[in-house]
Amino acid sequence: MVRAGAALALSGCDQPLSTLDPAGPAASSIATLWWVMLAVAAVLFALVMVLWVLVIKRPGWGSNVSPTRWIALGGLALPAIVLLPLIAYALIAGERLLPLSGRTPMQIDAVARQWSWSFRYPDHDGLVTNVLHLPAGTPVDINVTSDDVIHAFWVPRLAGKIDALPGHVNRLRIRADTPGRYEGLCNEFCGLGHAKMRFTVIVHAPQDYATALTQLDTTTKAPR
Repeated sequence: MVRAGAALALSGCDQPLSTLDPAGPAASSIATLWWVMLAVAAVLFALVMVLWVLVIKRPGWGSNVSPTRWIALGGLALPAIVLLPLIAYALIAGERLLPLSGRTPMQIDAVARQWSWSFRYPDHDGLVTNVLHLPAGTPVDINVTSDDVIHAFWVPRLAGKIDALPGHVNRLRIRADTPGRYEGLCNEFCGLGHAKMRFTVIVHAPQDYATALTQLDTTTKAPR
């Protein structure tokens, strides 16, 4: 029963939009943070259950501890011991997701509009709709903006989410570890067509990436 329950609980972890099946360093950092938070939450839950069982099995247990001490220990000390290291770890993990250092990688413009995504590649004219091409193993900065309302750019298996704002450019650094197809979507409700606002990410082997870009049909705004 335990194995069956665990299998059922984790059955969605390898889905196309699962953040728990990372395929890049940024997504891996996010997944690790999630597992750390889950472990901490499990320990706290177990501690609360132990206290609950003690109170049920032994009426009057803990009555020699004053209410003030219960509040100080359970309401202040314990959260501080747990949350402060967790917040510090989350801040460190978050810093790793930002394009703050290192040489400037290749940049691709991502423009959101109801209800599609358009991508502009360096040295290539025109826009490609709903298909993002990336080279494997190479960091790429995605310059995200919007032509109308607020959207959000998100490829769960490759990186975190970043907002697409009208008149403003946000930058997200992505690196995919292995070639393949990944799914991306708008993760900010932007109107009636929001659920259909998805795009495909095709990650090519480094030696094949240049060839893939030359085959883009930017006139029809779609890959050949």
